[in-house]
Amino acid sequence: MRTEVVTTLKRQATKLLADLHESKEPILITEHGQPSAYLLDVADYELMLDRMKILEGIAKGEQAIREGRTMDMSQAKDKLSKWLK
Repeated sequence: MRTEVVTTLKRQATKLLADLHESKEPILITEHGQPSAYLLDVADYELMLDRMKILEGIAKGEQAIREGRTMDMSQAKDKLSKWLK
């Protein structure tokens, strides 16, 4: 992953964005030698958000199983039939 100081971002934003769109590689922006932000391509960011939503859904399902908040097929059909009328 490429790393740039915030000064480079201030002075060469257009070039950094062009490089980002071409390479699709995130750029780590640092301030005073410390990580400050990531510069990401919009499509890559949106894909990452979609993946996080899927993982959050899986985590909620796993938590429901651990807590015993499950139902069998007939219970699910009964519950869904109320919505499908």
